[in-house]
Amino acid sequence: MIKRLLYLLLIAVPVIASGQSLKKSTDGGGGLGHGDVFSPFKDNPKDSTKKELIVPKEIHQWKVDRRFGNKMEINADTLQFMFQNWHLTEGINGEYNYLGNMGTPRETRLYFNRPTGTAYDFLQPFDYFYTTPDRFIFTDTKSPYTNLSYHSSGNKVDGDDRFRAYFTTNAGKHFGIGFLFDYLYGRGRYDKQSTSLINFSLFSFYRSDRYNYHLLASRYKMKTRENGGITDDRYITRPEDTDGGGTNMGTADIPVKLDATWSRNDVYDLFFTHNYNWGYYRKKEADAIAADTTDVPSDTIAVADIPEVANDSIATEFVSVARLTHTAEVSFLRHEYINHRLPRNYYADTFLPHDSVDNTNDLSIDNRVALSLCEGFRKWAFANITAFAEYKYDRYRLPDTIAGTPQECIKSYNEHSLYVGGAVSSTRGKHLRYHAEGSTAVIGSDLGAFSLDGGVDLNFKLWKKDINISAKAFMKNNRPSFYYRHYHSEHFWWDNDLAKEFKTRIEGSIEVPYSRTRLNVSVENVKNYTYIANHSILAPNRSDYLNRFNVEQENGNIQVIAASLKQDFKYGILNLNTAVTYQYSSNQDVLPLPALNAYANFFLKFTIAKVLHTEIGADAWYFTSYYAPEYMPALGQFVQQNQNARIKIGNYPLATVYANFLLKQTRFYVKYYHVNKGLGSSNYFLVPHHPLNPSTLWFGLSWNFYN
Repeated sequence: MIKRLLYLLLIAVPVIASGQSLKKSTDGGGGLGHGDVFSPFKDNPKDSTKKELIVPKEIHQWKVDRRFGNKMEINADTLQFMFQNWHLTEGINGEYNYLGNMGTPRETRLYFNRPTGTAYDFLQPFDYFYTTPDRFIFTDTKSPYTNLSYHSSGNKVDGDDRFRAYFTTNAGKHFGIGFLFDYLYGRGRYDKQSTSLINFSLFSFYRSDRYNYHLLASRYKMKTRENGGITDDRYITRPEDTDGGGTNMGTADIPVKLDATWSRNDVYDLFFTHNYNWGYYRKKEADAIAADTTDVPSDTIAVADIPEVANDSIATEFVSVARLTHTAEVSFLRHEYINHRLPRNYYADTFLPHDSVDNTNDLSIDNRVALSLCEGFRKWAFANITAFAEYKYDRYRLPDTIAGTPQECIKSYNEHSLYVGGAVSSTRGKHLRYHAEGSTAVIGSDLGAFSLDGGVDLNFKLWKKDINISAKAFMKNNRPSFYYRHYHSEHFWWDNDLAKEFKTRIEGSIEVPYSRTRLNVSVENVKNYTYIANHSILAPNRSDYLNRFNVEQENGNIQVIAASLKQDFKYGILNLNTAVTYQYSSNQDVLPLPALNAYANFFLKFTIAKVLHTEIGADAWYFTSYYAPEYMPALGQFVQQNQNARIKIGNYPLATVYANFLLKQTRFYVKYYHVNKGLGSSNYFLVPHHPLNPSTLWFGLSWNFYN
């Protein structure tokens, strides 16, 4: 790690020095001028006969709506701010609970940031790595664009590394292609807790006035070694009371519950969406042409400077009248839980012969067709109006036994459903935008399920200051996912007849950009909340509990209320960003939530030698204590704690100091994570029995190439 720090310093120091030399040259002093080549023997003036090659560095990025294939514009991922937290499994603002090591499963403490569906999904705990098609970033570029990033800590024994390569290029104005390679390897500070996650994705797009498509093909291999947590929390909270006797026992020496145990998820994803637009070309007004000329200030544009207008050849624009969209998704998941060395007094039940490999797979095929009447092609076309149909097919396979015998076999389950629905939206308004969407299952396994959701955004000025008010709501009545209803494995087995889960939610927010303030309030009611209940039993003649789980539903209603405030401050080079969330759950036994989550980031922002943009600061997150869900490796899910032996986590702040830099196309940082370890309380758990990593030195680098 010291070598890496020296390497970063060797990069930074010459750059700062050269920046200072450039400044002197501009003032007429010695040093290198723009375009000069350094020679220790003689002056080497710029060769005026050679033209400097200018490589375009403009990139345009967007995401694609999963259902209708609409493009959602985003800012290019080149910002310096918060880059030092990009790799953290606990999230940029520390709002996720996870098992301590980079790359382990996680779950957010903020209820209204959780998925709104009812899925028992093996991939959801890895959402920081597994990228759904609607979160993937497509890029249009005028020159081949490459981004390489690397984050690292520790050494070859207990260190963590993540390398990511993203490449894209255009072949003409309309067509683009690229790939993403992402590799995360966490060796683990604690024994038997390594992670290895790999993703390779290919993508392509074609965009024109009439026809557009987006293609994404991904392959994931995610393997985690499971240790089940440490055997005694006192190794962290009160080491003097353990057999270590308070000595300098390393984290890798702390005993853990599981050995020779792994979880694996192998995923193949294919996503393809395309649409055809019917429409016409119409003349474009001169002021509209000027408004589209974004490379020079608008007040410098004259009509005579616009070639189409100056030559009486009026520019045209394509107006879409109707759009036909087809989207296809094919996904194959194979999940395995491998336990070669069965621990004593750990499981209450055994349903399959020992050393069986718990495995299941899911083949999912979705086809969606949508027909839209587009907004704005006539004055009376005040909104986008869409009708759609969606057909879903799933084939699940689980281990089973032949009736009356102990012989193991594989059982298949096939489910299919046809959904129909419609949507209305307006996105062209300057002050008012809205959307509403509804769908229901009319045939198949999900018959009777329905979803209604909508939202509105209002922008206006108050005392000459911009104000944004938004509201959204939904009502969902969905059947719990397959693995809530059926799951067979060596130690857990259930086949449940579950009622549909009914959710209603209302959210509202107000944002004031001038004061950097955002307030959000959310309310939700859930009936038949579905969860994995803990029914562990006491081991004979021992104080340990034997693990037993089943899926249950809370027949009554559960209310969840949350209020979040984000407030940023800036004075000169001083910056302070804060985020505070209050939450209330009416049933903490079934749906536990911390009452308060807080995050603060204080930093100095300045520039060295006019070229090195610098942020030096410290950030910290904190949440109040609560009975957080524990993690069960054999299920791959966060589950309810044992109600007879539950423990609280939280009431522990974690702080980090950092230096974050941006130099032209390069971002890099150095930070000391968990700097407050050993100060005050030592209850640094985010999941029961899974301590956080101790103080750790990190560095990271992100480099953009345009060539």
